[in-house]
Amino acid sequence: MAPPITVANWMRAPRISKNCSPGLEYLTTIDLLLMHQKIELGEVLTGFETCNKYAIFNSLGQQLYDVEEETDFCTRLCFGSSRSFKMRILDNSRKVVMRLNRPFAWCLARLEVLFPNDTVIGSVQENCTLCVPSFSVNNPAGVTVAKIEGPMCTFSCCGDVKFKVMSADGSRQIGEINKQWSGLMQELFTDADNFGIKFPLDLDVNTKATLLGACILIDMIYFED
Repeated sequence: MAPPITVANWMRAPRISKNCSPGLEYLTTIDLLLMHQKIELGEVLTGFETCNKYAIFNSLGQQLYDVEEETDFCTRLCFGSSRSFKMRILDNSRKVVMRLNRPFAWCLARLEVLFPNDTVIGSVQENCTLCVPSFSVNNPAGVTVAKIEGPMCTFSCCGDVKFKVMSADGSRQIGEINKQWSGLMQELFTDADNFGIKFPLDLDVNTKATLLGACILIDMIYFED
């Protein structure tokens, strides 16, 4: 489970290298992200879906980013987990360092990860399969750099749900997106979820950022309801 959210406990940004865009330097020195979806009291009391908010941590419990959804009430009410959305990813100074954009789709969802100036960092494309969830993680040119394979059953019942991050050719596992069991009361009465995202330390920083987007898309598709 992700550590508690504290305002002061932010990770100090590493020095920016010439090969890393501002805002992504937090990802250069880590091989694990913890994602905690914040519980919205209004949603618990009324049952109406509110904008999702997440806090992103490193393995030491230091916060890296805040993630905030920007959708209107009617979109959330009418389209639920299939809804289109835009999200802002902010650093500790409340500066937008990345954005997520998901167009509306009843099936085969797609999500783009972008810099604030709309330059594409990467994208995630849901693949057409019969039983097992599958996603392609693509670089800015649309070339697949990793794949994500989910379990046949994504129902979280007293245990974790694991999605394997595979190499581009699918021959070996290089990481994992793990939906962590949050306890009976939270699982039953809220859609606030906790995830862990593992990847190689030397993985391209843009791919790390895209895997963060993939985790949010997986949460929306399989665990939002």
